[in-house]
Amino acid sequence: MFSNYLVTKIAEFNFDKFYTKRNRILLHTAMWLGFSILLFLSYVLAYQLSIFNALILTIRMATVNAIVFYAFFYLLLPKIFSGGKTRMILLLLLSFVLFIFIWMAGTYFISILYHSLGFEITKGELKGAIKMSASQTFLQAISVRRMVSQVFIIITILSPFFFVKILFEISRLYNKNLIIQNQKAALEIQNINIEKNFLKAQLNPHFLFNTLNNLYGLSIKKDDSTPEVILNLSDIMSYTLYESNTEKVALEKELEFIKNYIELERMRYSANKNIKFHIPETTHLLGFYIAPLLTFTFIENAFKYGLKSDKEQFIYLDIKVEDKKFYFQLENDLEQEIRDKEFGGIGITNVRKRLQLLYPDKHELNIENLGTKFKVNLKIDLD
Repeated sequence: MFSNYLVTKIAEFNFDKFYTKRNRILLHTAMWLGFSILLFLSYVLAYQLSIFNALILTIRMATVNAIVFYAFFYLLLPKIFSGGKTRMILLLLLSFVLFIFIWMAGTYFISILYHSLGFEITKGELKGAIKMSASQTFLQAISVRRMVSQVFIIITILSPFFFVKILFEISRLYNKNLIIQNQKAALEIQNINIEKNFLKAQLNPHFLFNTLNNLYGLSIKKDDSTPEVILNLSDIMSYTLYESNTEKVALEKELEFIKNYIELERMRYSANKNIKFHIPETTHLLGFYIAPLLTFTFIENAFKYGLKSDKEQFIYLDIKVEDKKFYFQLENDLEQEIRDKEFGGIGITNVRKRLQLLYPDKHELNIENLGTKFKVNLKIDLD
């Protein structure tokens, strides 16, 4: 829960608005000021130095650390990441040695400056430290032996600054990545909604054309089922136009739409056509929601490509809900000359996208073209 909360807060934070030039200067100033105060107190309390001696040693240490910090992050690091992985690793290793050298050389030259100005530590554990440092030759000050002996001290002193900077940059990059992902997801959802609306635009004329023809035939015969067909058509039009414009709809409404659609499609075929479907009672579906028109492409394709085989002609649909899971199983006959890429096309691609966006890690879709029949198995976790 904490990690999700942290990710949400990082995603919501506007780094570009916050990290202005003015704020960067204030943050860096606060960082070095905080470090200097702690270091100054350490010299006074732990080493029992005078305020003046603690101040000059604090200035020396802060100056050397700042040189290394800004040289690494603002001069060398952009060049390190501009090449390949091998080059990057090599430059990082070389920069480690280089900045230890800069740190020790900087300390040496500042000690010479202090010594020339007559500054010296006159008491405590660091008594005579400035003279001792300044009296060395440059080669003695940066010798390999001295660099090795000082490396852990240097790492300890510099690591807080590097840690804070790296953590901040990682958070900033992660924030940008989350924003890009959210924008991409929103764009994909928008595109899918456009495709869904296009699907509905195709659906309405299709129903109107076929169903009105059937209604005309029923009215001529004065068939008693005419009012029921009109009611089914009305329910379908209402659902596609008004109720399916949300991300999720009540499952019972979606299944009622499927049932009405199949009943209207059956009117186009003779009674001996093998069309069987099982849809659970709506009373068992209260409280469940699903993405609208999610399975419609499969059902539409079943009637478009099915019931045309020279051998067995059939459409079998079985829908059930168990343990908060939605199960959709559909089979239909298929002419052998219809290739896999011809069956469904963009519609099936759209379904896969919607499932991935709306039910990530909560669905299983298996589609099989077996030459003479087409099978779809879909499971969705509705919890």
